[in-house]
Amino acid sequence: MAIFQHSRLKNGVNLFVHPTKKFKTILVQLIFHRHLREEDVTSSALLPSVLERGSVNYPTRRQLAERLEELYGTELMADVSKKGERQMVTFSLDLVHDQYLPGESKLLRQALEILSDVVLNPLTENDGFKADFVRQEKEQHEKVIKGLINDKMAYSVDRCLQAMCQDEPFGVFKYGTVERLKEIDASGLYRFYQRFLAESPLDLHITGDVDAAAVESLADEVFAFERSKAEAVPPTDVKTEVAEVRYVREELDVNQGKLVMGFRTGLSYADDDYFPLLVYNGILGAFPHSKLFQNVREKASLAYYAYSRLEKHKGLMVVSSGIEMKNYDQALDIIRKQVDDMVNADFSEEVFANTIVGLRNQFLVEEDSPGLMVNRALDGMLAGRHENTDELVKRLDNVTREDVARVAGQVKLDTVYFLTGKGGAK
Repeated sequence: MAIFQHSRLKNGVNLFVHPTKKFKTILVQLIFHRHLREEDVTSSALLPSVLERGSVNYPTRRQLAERLEELYGTELMADVSKKGERQMVTFSLDLVHDQYLPGESKLLRQALEILSDVVLNPLTENDGFKADFVRQEKEQHEKVIKGLINDKMAYSVDRCLQAMCQDEPFGVFKYGTVERLKEIDASGLYRFYQRFLAESPLDLHITGDVDAAAVESLADEVFAFERSKAEAVPPTDVKTEVAEVRYVREELDVNQGKLVMGFRTGLSYADDDYFPLLVYNGILGAFPHSKLFQNVREKASLAYYAYSRLEKHKGLMVVSSGIEMKNYDQALDIIRKQVDDMVNADFSEEVFANTIVGLRNQFLVEEDSPGLMVNRALDGMLAGRHENTDELVKRLDNVTREDVARVAGQVKLDTVYFLTGKGGAK
């Protein structure tokens, strides 16, 4: 795993340089951190698309695209994600390294200058963003928010988590709401952008065959903008207690039911017991050899799909399955049995060993992707865990069956969500 060299630019931006000769490209990610808050999450999510519409030096999307193409097909992308109760707004550059382009020596500088111009030098009018840009991007963003419902698998998981965490920041949708979106105008969004730029904790990650000292000097020059003291993002609250299991039923025009069960594990990536929990989740439902896949889908034929996954920073686990609506009770019972069996270490040595191998391979595969390497670095930073691949694999190898059964005893069912057809069964 590449060494992550951390320093601070003169304006307080965190710089993480990952020197490695493994890749022929350089990945740049500029990541803004925000606390998930209903009042401003929509504005944060809308900003990237508005900024990409035009800057002072590239006032149209076409001009920006043509300039990126001149830099040998450099790609500029923006993304909104969440980790625990933190919203991440990320601008990424993917470019070819100079050494593979005869006669080129300043490609990284030119790419960083484009990124800086897009993020720091937007096109404005009348003390705000261009009204047409904001109006058009609001229309597109509304489609994004409403579009979640078109993917019923993702929609059902999100609805379960919203119900489960309705009084917690984690329950806030990362793209915001249509209601908040309607309230946004060009001048108000620009005022928010100024606060966003000045106050948001900001990381700059650069991964590739680069010299850390030279990159720091370049970044200091290109991203020399004034910032106030960054607003600290509160740590994610990991709840452990469940007063009473909540049952939620929603009816839509669907042909297949979606049964989602939300559990509280009480463990996050910051805890050493996260690794037994990772093995627990792998045995339960993360692989084709897992209990949910084998017993719910294959043997009982109760589900079109069945899997489990962890939310590593919030301490949650989700079990998701697609079922015939009439099979709700039967599917719920058999999934509960798989979860209950984990407390008694009711799984074979073969399944246990295969899970360790599968998880080990996932860690190793991360080294082949600059994006996954940065993602691991982010997870580690948020959790205070800075371990390389060998150290992570060693933690996996030290997990025992007894460890898995022990953490299984902490997993508590919180919410059962069922998406069913209109007027359908239960």
